Amino acid sequence: MKKILVSGGCGFIGSHLCEALIGQGHFVMCLDNLQTGSLQNVGHLLPHERFHFIPQDIELPLNSISEVDQIYNLACPASPVHYQTDPVRTMRTNVLGALNILECARRVGARVLQASTSEVYGDPEVHPQREDYCGSVNSFGPRACYDEGKRAAEALFHDYNRMYDVDIRVARIFNTYGPRMAEFDGRVVSNFIIQALSNMPITIYGSGAQTRSFCFVSDLVQGLIRLMNSGPEMQRPCNLGNPGEFTVAQLADMVIEMTGSDSKIVSEPLPKDDPTRRKPDITMAKENLDWEPTVALQDGLRQTISYFQDVLQRKRAALELDSENNAGIAIEPRAANMLQQPFLVAE
Repeated sequence: MKKILVSGGCGFIGSHLCEALIGQGHFVMCLDNLQTGSLQNVGHLLPHERFHFIPQDIELPLNSISEVDQIYNLACPASPVHYQTDPVRTMRTNVLGALNILECARRVGARVLQASTSEVYGDPEVHPQREDYCGSVNSFGPRACYDEGKRAAEALFHDYNRMYDVDIRVARIFNTYGPRMAEFDGRVVSNFIIQALSNMPITIYGSGAQTRSFCFVSDLVQGLIRLMNSGPEMQRPCNLGNPGEFTVAQLADMVIEMTGSDSKIVSEPLPKDDPTRRKPDITMAKENLDWEPTVALQDGLRQTISYFQDVLQRKRAALELDSENNAGIAIEPRAANMLQQPFLVAE
């Protein structure tokens, strides 16, 4: 049994990671400030004797952590709706958070994994993207707080490895989806599913010809765990994602068909710096981790649609119970407005 710290453990990916690590018999400390994460994501783990929740912001020193074997750093908003709301705080979370995590790992002698992102490649001029590609990033655009923050965090991780011999791993995560995604955080999969289930227009930004590669969350979690437990030759960035490439328009059509929705597709202008193509080269992960995704997009979408059907059903029931005239609605107006936000995301 290892003692493992997961920062950002109440988030979408973090909660699935905590669950998997508990299932493997480890003791898990979940650190989260609940800015974008939710205790509901780990509610089933809270009573577990090998799970401990620490309410703390990653921007603060981790002085309370005295003994830990491994640290996964997943603490950062991953959706533009959240990370662009306060870009300075997003940069602080990435840079100060990385420093605090690394200082903790250095102090206690823990191995530490940074959850980086395919956004470090920017709008790539190389396709598919390999780990040795340095990227094409706009350092002062609206996405820079996230893109450049993650790039700075990667630099800090490698500097701590060179200067202090901290045992590091860096995962560059591509688009990930699955149950426990937040409904209105602007990710393309959750946007499309919620819109389709609510029979709202499905909003495509640009022509819909831009591509993404969608990895189901259980596949990603296994990749993270294998990377964390890999040998010293993996102290370098490693792509984790599904190399299956789909256009945004293809995804919209698939969601409409699978939900049986009456939604119509509408187009809006493509937001600034939105990548036109995104697909990981996972040769390194295949050869060094014996890892590749196994969940097909349709199978993963089926599980994710089922999850959101349950979410919306519970919300409708609660609204009907609360409403004085007993008239439920599909989603509240504020949430409907959020669904119109651009889906510029990687994780």
